[in-house]
Amino acid sequence: MSEEPKKNGYTADSIQALEGMEHVRMRPSMYIGDIGLRGLHHLVYEVVDNSIDEAMAGHCDAIDVIINVNNSVSVKDNGRGIPVGMHKKEGVSALEVVMTKIGAGGKFDKDSYKVSGGLHGVGVSVVNALSEHLRATVYLDGKIWEQEYSRGKALYPAKIIGESNDKGTLVTFLPDTTIFTQTIEFNYDTLATRLRELSFLNKGITLTLTDKRVLDDEGNLITETFHSDEGLPEFIRYLDATREPLISRVISMEGEKNDIPVEVAMVYNTSYTENLHSYVNNINTIEGGTHLAGFRRGLTATLKKYADDSGMLKNLKFDIAGDDFREGLTAIISVKVAEPQFEGQTKTKLGNREVTAAVSQAVSEMLQNYLEENPSDARIIVQKVILAAQARHAAKKAREMVQRKTVMSIGGLPGKLSDCSETDPEKCEIFLVEGDSAGGTAKQGRDRAFQAILPLRGKILNVEKAMVHKVFENEEIKNMYTALGVSIGTEEDPRALNLDKLRYNKVVIMCDADVDGSHIATLILTFFFRYMKELVENGHIYIATPPLYLVKKGQKREYAWSDDQRDLITQNMGGGSSIQRYKGLGEMNAEQLWDTTMNPDFRTLRQVTIDNLSEADRVFSMLMGDEVPPRRAFIEKNAKYAKIDV
Repeated sequence: MSEEPKKNGYTADSIQALEGMEHVRMRPSMYIGDIGLRGLHHLVYEVVDNSIDEAMAGHCDAIDVIINVNNSVSVKDNGRGIPVGMHKKEGVSALEVVMTKIGAGGKFDKDSYKVSGGLHGVGVSVVNALSEHLRATVYLDGKIWEQEYSRGKALYPAKIIGESNDKGTLVTFLPDTTIFTQTIEFNYDTLATRLRELSFLNKGITLTLTDKRVLDDEGNLITETFHSDEGLPEFIRYLDATREPLISRVISMEGEKNDIPVEVAMVYNTSYTENLHSYVNNINTIEGGTHLAGFRRGLTATLKKYADDSGMLKNLKFDIAGDDFREGLTAIISVKVAEPQFEGQTKTKLGNREVTAAVSQAVSEMLQNYLEENPSDARIIVQKVILAAQARHAAKKAREMVQRKTVMSIGGLPGKLSDCSETDPEKCEIFLVEGDSAGGTAKQGRDRAFQAILPLRGKILNVEKAMVHKVFENEEIKNMYTALGVSIGTEEDPRALNLDKLRYNKVVIMCDADVDGSHIATLILTFFFRYMKELVENGHIYIATPPLYLVKKGQKREYAWSDDQRDLITQNMGGGSSIQRYKGLGEMNAEQLWDTTMNPDFRTLRQVTIDNLSEADRVFSMLMGDEVPPRRAFIEKNAKYAKIDV
């Protein structure tokens, strides 16, 4: 046998067989999505999912999550406690197997758990692998057991450290800073949103979140308790709190169809948007799937039959589409599937075919009973559907005008657009700039090779309160559609978006750093969330961060993006410095705007992401809807952050 060539260093010894915990540490994104903020918070979700599994199996009703001072997190439940007996095959305690072996745990034993939560089922062992330190404490059979680990490896065998009549499991972990290099600082609101969601999806369970890092104004620890007795109907009321209801109460059902547990809750409101949120085993399936298809089928067929039988459609001159039945609808579909099959780009689209019929049947029975028992509500719903159909036909004409403008204008682009010379979308970015003045400065300061500028006149239409055809008739919105190069609408869905011809990889919202600028940015974000959500989900939307101050002393000039930064620069410069507060982009010259806000080497762009779809839906509805009190409360709470996390 001839010897393998070694000149390029690639030999048999170069092939690495990474197994288990070692592979998790080498490729963490394969297990938790990424090593940024999302992945960091996913660690907490994995541990909490174990406790939720105990709850779904009927053995746990209280889960406590604590963010400790050093940014470690403790999760405690009152479940059965992880078994600590010796594992025959592995020769160590079952606790150590669960904590150090990928794929180990009761989730894979259908006698222990009929259904388990979590998307990938990777479990607490992955959390252990990505933690600098983890301590597992088990309260079982009158004893307290404990074992500690470092980066996934046990420091000593499981041992008894005391006695207690408590039962359950306590896991405390500190994320590894060599893995999570950006930050290990957990966001309280992100965790609170998820725990609130879990309380609605698993009624009767009490989840508590405590933050030991900061105290409130009265010197107490910040803590919240999440508990829902009703489940999904309560979730619906929470999401729709700032919308005007169209019918008197939430329509809901809970039961099993074809051995699949199905829960559905829905209500109609006076808005023009459809808000459907679907869950499988407590995971938000943002791409939908077979359960969502079943809901739509059951809803459309049942409402269509009722509308036909009532005679209310006899004078309608065009057909009603499925989309018309969902305008102004907020609905939540939650199913529990023993072996879920996920597909789609983000692996959050349910593929189990048997679920479609189960959900469709459940929704049909639920709706049929409600419509028969509530004829006045039924009539109101059908009238809403008819108005939606009429608006859809008007929107179709308006949409065709947008597309016609794209074809007939020079190069298919709006006249105000200053395009870039590069034609590869991956290399191109467009700045949506507030006003002609700032737009002119941006045009002078940009790099014409890859940066395009589209000035927007004043505040665009608030799409949260506008009918679809009014949105497509708005001049500034038409300009955005045509500049971006996307095509819109089908007969079934007038908002359907085709990104095949998207002309820019980055769409940057650049507004003044003041109240008006923030309002305009929020209006634009609302438009993207409601009408171009795919752009947000695919990571194309960014917000520019122009500086707030210019601090000068002699020839020294430094920019500041916050009051604290301004104070530090002023202190370092010593006495005699002057401070210029930028009230708008127009106050900067082209060179300053390029240096601070547009130059890829120095600028800071904030990418807009959706951490939690249902919460984003609620926040946009609250910020841009008619109800003032909740909006005021939100602004007062978040004013110091000067930004909105969606």
